[in-house]
Amino acid sequence: MSGTPSFATGRLLVVAFEGWNDAGEAASGVARSIVDTLSLEPVAELDGERYIDYQFNRPQVGYDDDGVRALVWPRIQLQASPEVASTPAGGPAGDAPDVFVLLGAEPSRSWRGFAAEVVDLIDVHDVSAVVFLGAMLADVPHTRPISVFVSSDNEEVRGELSLERSTYEGPVGILSVLGDAVESAGIPTLSIWAQVPHYVHASPSPKATLALIEKLDEVAGVSIPRGDLEAESAAWEQGIDALASDDDDMAGYIEQLEQARDTVDSPEASGEAIAEEFERYLRRNDGKGPDDPRLPPAP
Repeated sequence: MSGTPSFATGRLLVVAFEGWNDAGEAASGVARSIVDTLSLEPVAELDGERYIDYQFNRPQVGYDDDGVRALVWPRIQLQASPEVASTPAGGPAGDAPDVFVLLGAEPSRSWRGFAAEVVDLIDVHDVSAVVFLGAMLADVPHTRPISVFVSSDNEEVRGELSLERSTYEGPVGILSVLGDAVESAGIPTLSIWAQVPHYVHASPSPKATLALIEKLDEVAGVSIPRGDLEAESAAWEQGIDALASDDDDMAGYIEQLEQARDTVDSPEASGEAIAEEFERYLRRNDGKGPDDPRLPPAP
């Protein structure tokens, strides 16, 4: 991209949670890639006893590198490079932001308290902007490019990046609660969501992870090496093709999704037709939407 948007200069927090907001493990996959690429380390941990329901996110038992059998508890950690975490903000802006990552199990309770604690961490570490990553299951074909939607509740961010504000009304998830708290604290935010084919919900989707990485680079200047993701995405798509070739019903259904997607993507598609398609999606999902989508704003 040609330069980092002013939105992302300074200190940027990328937020992703495992669970309902993370179809195909796409959002958490991006967050883990950032942690690994930038060699980030935990600088703070939010108390799992307060926020995580261990009946839903259960601890795991296994062996460590020394062969010792131990429990591993679900965690929610703020991670950063040691240099960034120990250095006050305010230096000259570079070509890319200093990146923090909030990653872990989706909190199950005390959301207002959780949001307040995250806002305190943002203040302590002088974070200047926040990006929320999410992925939802949707009626989309695996054979087409992954649809990625970007929106913001911040007027200046929308103006700079030519974004829309979501018009969704209805139940929301933790990312929306956090977004409201962070914006109320005066920190600009944006949300990036990917759509994952619902008929392959049981396996990770490298194609969706790759799509989120590309969009994060575009709108926030966070460059992450693709590594094997492109090859893994092609293999993922070929694997689903092979399954569909042995299942006439699945192949027919995918063809219907392809036709619907091509109609929406065609130059002839009107804003009204696209809005009707989105409304049908919401009705099929009982009006719940995909978090709020912070997703595609109605055209």
